[in-house]
Amino acid sequence: MAMKTWQDLRPLFPYLRPYRQRYLLGLGSLLAEVFFWVAVPQIIRFAIDDLTQGVTSDKLIQYAALLFVAALCKGFFLYWTRMIIIGISRDAEYALRNDLYRHLTRLSSSFFQRNRVGDIMSRSTNDLNAVRMLLGPGIMYSGRTLVIMAGAIAIMAHISPKLTLYTFTLAPIIAGIVVYFGKRIHHRFEAIQAMMSDISARVQESLAGIRVLRAYAQEESDLAQFQMLNRDFMERNRKLIRVWGMFYPILEVLMGLVTVTVLWAGGREVARGAITIGDFVAFNVYMAQLAWPMVALGWVVNLHQRGLASLKRLDTILSETPEIADDPMAHFISMPAPKDGVAEQIKGASIEFRNLSFSYNGVPATSAAALSEQSGKGSHSRSDRRVLKEINLLIPAGSTVAIVGPTGCGKSTLVNLIPRLFEAPTGSILIDGVEIHQYRLADLRRMIGFVPQETFLFSETIRENIAFGVEQSSEEEVRQAAEVAGLLSDIDDFPRGFETMVGERGITLSGGQKQRAAIARAVVRDPRIVILDDALSSVDTYTEELILTRLQSALRGRTAVVISHRTSTVKHADLIVVLVDGAIVERGTHAELMQHGTYYPELYQKQLLEEELEKA
Repeated sequence: MAMKTWQDLRPLFPYLRPYRQRYLLGLGSLLAEVFFWVAVPQIIRFAIDDLTQGVTSDKLIQYAALLFVAALCKGFFLYWTRMIIIGISRDAEYALRNDLYRHLTRLSSSFFQRNRVGDIMSRSTNDLNAVRMLLGPGIMYSGRTLVIMAGAIAIMAHISPKLTLYTFTLAPIIAGIVVYFGKRIHHRFEAIQAMMSDISARVQESLAGIRVLRAYAQEESDLAQFQMLNRDFMERNRKLIRVWGMFYPILEVLMGLVTVTVLWAGGREVARGAITIGDFVAFNVYMAQLAWPMVALGWVVNLHQRGLASLKRLDTILSETPEIADDPMAHFISMPAPKDGVAEQIKGASIEFRNLSFSYNGVPATSAAALSEQSGKGSHSRSDRRVLKEINLLIPAGSTVAIVGPTGCGKSTLVNLIPRLFEAPTGSILIDGVEIHQYRLADLRRMIGFVPQETFLFSETIRENIAFGVEQSSEEEVRQAAEVAGLLSDIDDFPRGFETMVGERGITLSGGQKQRAAIARAVVRDPRIVILDDALSSVDTYTEELILTRLQSALRGRTAVVISHRTSTVKHADLIVVLVDGAIVERGTHAELMQHGTYYPELYQKQLLEEELEKA
């Protein structure tokens, strides 16, 4: 049992190792505090035996002073014990929380497709708090209980081995009860934490989709489902309370039996003259002192079981290996440095796809982009089918390439592979003639400005959302990016301008405003490569033309990959690629495809008709 517990604690060793010296200092404070704790009954013992010989004022003052000093020293060292050991638990919690968050940011998309956000949040808060309690109060009270018991038992055995034997006749039973209830507490707490994750996930999903719930008048239905989860959570807690409620009374009854036994046997020892009254009183004081450690033992067991259960849940996240990571041989890519006080012109980067074929290999693609690519012709399509088939395409540096095609043909998957949001086969994608796995992830993604289909804005100001991903950006750069994206006039109409809070997920902005904010975010990065994945789908045709005109100037000299369902968006591109069922079926300029193409002219005429119908 002890060996298994030690193995379960191994993930925490790296977080405790830096505090070894502080733990030793805390242990020294704990030993000093326990020394004065066990000294108090000894002072009482000598005082009673001495005062039975004759009571004087000097003796009373002397023993009262000794008890006061012992209590003062005990309180002093107890304070430092708590400060040191509990402080270590806070420091370890800080480091563990940072590592957990850092690890979460590095995990691949598939991890977040398998795990709900609410579950991850529960582990990052409730489970982390339980681990902190294990490292702080759990360690402190465990050590304190063991040291107090060792010291008290040694002195009690010195006073009367016979009474000490009576005291611990029930020790094996108590130990068995602690182990038995400890296992039950552990299993029940694991179930509670799992249920808490389900509740957190449910609340997170419901609040994120609150507008949909209201639009479909599903508030009562959602509340009923939450009440079912909450009722299950309450019942699991009640099961734990029942076990916990039985644990303490059983310990109290056993301690009561021991006390009665000692009083009966000790009284007879005093009557026979085997021990003095002072010995007997001191022995009973030690018995009383042991009562709290025995009761605290149950609380410590609970802390340990809760902590171990939570640590196991956290370790499942920390042990996850990112599917997309830097190659050990990846090299650093530096951006052009300023020259004579003026930044050099940032040139675009060429992109080449060589015989690229790709499938999700059975990983459920629940993100919007991946899901749209896999759903294709129906809901029964397999996630391990080839989404892209033998793509060969060269995008020269500084050119603009547009990709069009039906929903689910692989457009979003193709551009997601460039910044390695999904992992392409080695050697199938090159940037400036260098295989993308040879770039560090941070450097690769730093040279790319990506505007995905699903726009995500943070619960910050508009300025902070636009400047996201740029360490330092001036007010003028943010304004210019907003103007390029066609958002500046909207921002100027807001009461607080760029300092307007957009709310969670950009709830205060319209769909078109959110897309334009995302475009501005990409522009302000001044990237070498710009990827627009259907980034203008939520704006009207007039605004689209305005943004495209401004973007042509902002993207001059940069490589741009544009995905759109509107032919008006792509007709000015240097090259248009038509993707159908994961394969390139047509390529050329707008004029070339209109003259010689098959799919593209049909798409163009269809959209012209739709625009005419809208005007009518």
